[in-house]
Amino acid sequence: MTPSTHTFSARLNETAELIETHLQALLADNLRHGEIARPSRLMAAMRHAVLGGGKRLRPFLTIEAARLFGAEGQGPLRAGSAVELLHCYSLVHDDLPSMDDDDLRRGRPTVHRAYDEATAILVGDALQTLAFEVLADPETDSDAAVRSDLVLGLARASGLGGMVGGQLLDLTAEGRYGAVAMGEAEVRQLQMMKTGAILTFSAEAGAILGRADADARRSLVEYGRALGAAFQVADDILDREASSEALGKRTGKDREKGKATLVDLLGLDGAKRECRQLVEKADAALASFGDRAQILRDAVRFVVEREV
Repeated sequence: MTPSTHTFSARLNETAELIETHLQALLADNLRHGEIARPSRLMAAMRHAVLGGGKRLRPFLTIEAARLFGAEGQGPLRAGSAVELLHCYSLVHDDLPSMDDDDLRRGRPTVHRAYDEATAILVGDALQTLAFEVLADPETDSDAAVRSDLVLGLARASGLGGMVGGQLLDLTAEGRYGAVAMGEAEVRQLQMMKTGAILTFSAEAGAILGRADADARRSLVEYGRALGAAFQVADDILDREASSEALGKRTGKDREKGKATLVDLLGLDGAKRECRQLVEKADAALASFGDRAQILRDAVRFVVEREV
């Protein structure tokens, strides 16, 4: 189950560097058309939230999925950057005292610790709106229908029926609104929404940019769903087995709050078996693409075998 490490690692690192450079440009101090000012404190806090960390897996999926259909260059780079901005906004808000109340993210102080809570809320707001601005800009794609499809897809993945709704279910699972019993079906739904929806869209965005037909786009969605589910199960396993120092964030939070995960419901061995089954499911979704999709296959294996 080991990925072709050298090729995959090289592509992942290359993409991370490209995304980092593009994010630096998007978060520079110089004004864009229609802007009145970029407050220095806000910009510094946004850069703290976004730059210098993370594997950039979500933009990697967008870029590699687009490459399957011959779409390369500025469009996939900008769309991937938009997804990463949205993801970083979610982390900033996730870390707030009213949510998970975390002090560390990627081994550094969270935004509300490095700055303050009000600034962190505004950072999240600004990153979210910037993500949609990037997707809606003609620089991302000359076809307005493609841009509209991207905006719609990210809105649905990140909104009430996706990530935000999943976060509410996550708070519910902690007992914020009264005692609640979470069975396997409820945990799977929560994870599909909170984590899986954005990962799924990351792959689907590449198909949108590549003008994929309905069947090919559906295959990328199925692949993204399997990867998203595998990512969350692997994350729960890491939360149980890895140290806070290794992960760069606090571990054991779910157990402290009495919140069920698939590791609790299936056991460690069962959760690892689930990961293997999800790898097979992702592979099957990519069958029609043959060897051209090997990097995407490797991405799923990377997700389940990662140690941080």
